[in-house]
Amino acid sequence: MTVVSTFRTSFARGALGALSGLLAGYAALAVAELVASLVRPQTGPVTVVGGAAIDRTPAPVKDFAIRTFGEDDKLVLQLGILAALVLLGTVLGLVSLRHRRTGAAGVLLFGVIGAGAALTRPDNAGVADALPSVAGAAAGAAILYFLAGKLSPSSPTADAGGGADGWSRRGFLLAASVTAVASTGAGAVGRALTGRRGQGAVASRTAVKLPVPASPAPPLPKGVQLKVAGISAFTTPNKDFYRVDTALVVPRVDADTWRLRIRGKGVTRPRTYTFQELLDRPLIERDITLTCVSNEVGGPYIGHARWLGVRLTDLLRECGVKPPSQGGKADQLVARSVDGMTLGSPVEEVMDGRDAILAVAMNGEPLPFDHGFPVRMLVPGLYGYVSACKWIEEIELTTFDAYDPYWVKRKWARKAPIKTQARIDTPKPFARPAAGTVTVAGVAWTQHRGIDRVEVRVDDGPWQDADLAPQAGVDTWRQWSFPWNTTPGGHTLTVRATDGTGATQTEERTRTIPDGASGWHSVFVTAG
Repeated sequence: MTVVSTFRTSFARGALGALSGLLAGYAALAVAELVASLVRPQTGPVTVVGGAAIDRTPAPVKDFAIRTFGEDDKLVLQLGILAALVLLGTVLGLVSLRHRRTGAAGVLLFGVIGAGAALTRPDNAGVADALPSVAGAAAGAAILYFLAGKLSPSSPTADAGGGADGWSRRGFLLAASVTAVASTGAGAVGRALTGRRGQGAVASRTAVKLPVPASPAPPLPKGVQLKVAGISAFTTPNKDFYRVDTALVVPRVDADTWRLRIRGKGVTRPRTYTFQELLDRPLIERDITLTCVSNEVGGPYIGHARWLGVRLTDLLRECGVKPPSQGGKADQLVARSVDGMTLGSPVEEVMDGRDAILAVAMNGEPLPFDHGFPVRMLVPGLYGYVSACKWIEEIELTTFDAYDPYWVKRKWARKAPIKTQARIDTPKPFARPAAGTVTVAGVAWTQHRGIDRVEVRVDDGPWQDADLAPQAGVDTWRQWSFPWNTTPGGHTLTVRATDGTGATQTEERTRTIPDGASGWHSVFVTAG
């Protein structure tokens, strides 16, 4: 045998060894997906490992991911996990050429990691959650061991498909093809079963008949939406509303089986409510702007909608809850989601008369699944991570001293009132507007305090008052515009707002951690 043919044979065997590792990983994920469809879709290994990674990622890194990738941060994480699996499968496949048991053990180790991640998730429902990872790893390990055996030296083969050292290329390719087809079939069945499980939730949402609100929202004032090209829509369409959460798999909850429990400290009459019981109550309709604490100065994570729901204070009082100022025993309301997320809100603010609600509808339709169907919580004036629990299923009354919710454990502030902010929507950064009068415009917000004034500054010149659109309410953002008579060259446009209490937005720049960003928003443009 020549040196060249020996090299070719070794290279081919190595390539097929790497392929065996990839096929083993593919089979492991397919079997895990099939088993997860029988247990819970959220228990697939990529989902649980990704969730565990999110839980253990330092807050500054999460903040970077949201700034860099926006709502694609979860997709980037999942692609990263899959890329790691491809690398791991390739390495284990090569290892198995010499050490079959070691390669198979490596696949099993990943299963142990997945099972451990599943059992430590906040929504862990029991030992069954570990089954998808265990079953997938067992299948992957067995397949890798089997395929590696096809590449192991044996008695010399006489057919043309044989390797010079005795392994059978033809036998391997046949086994690999069967593995690929079977794995694809298992994955397809798993996805079909998962889809079928979600059909009940889809059907329950389709069947929702939204009642007429007992307390409808007043009509939006005329002129609340400025006729300025490039400015944000006053009401954000559901499909465009920002989404920031930790759910790698969006929960699809069947409204017919959904329940809300209210219990805990100072709850003298614990209650469990069905979705229909909430719909049968007097509902209120309100215009409320939501803001994410991860929103940088000038950032996109803010949106406005018209919400329909049950007044939260009414439910709490029905259960015997009193705010601390009235002798209540609890100062923190912990909302729990079906995916195990916990958010803590101050009871005093929730019950101080503001329109805190359990929302069932958004902009005239049942909540989209991405935004919390069947029910989510909203508390105007507080950042979402302490108030806007999606897919809520439990409210527990407790104290701030006794319990730290998810984000507080990760160094975010316990209490987070929304800071006064203004944003320039148009012109965009680095725009090149023509000479003449240019309309500078944008939005300002400070929910539950309202916006009384917006000022614009050109370069280091004096602050000048912008024109304000009518205010729809203290819980909504407000549009503004400013006519700028340009002069040629580069200019920095800066904006600041003053809230309904007379407090002006601070110039001090802070990052989003621990309680929201602050500072003035500015853009640089070059006028013609």
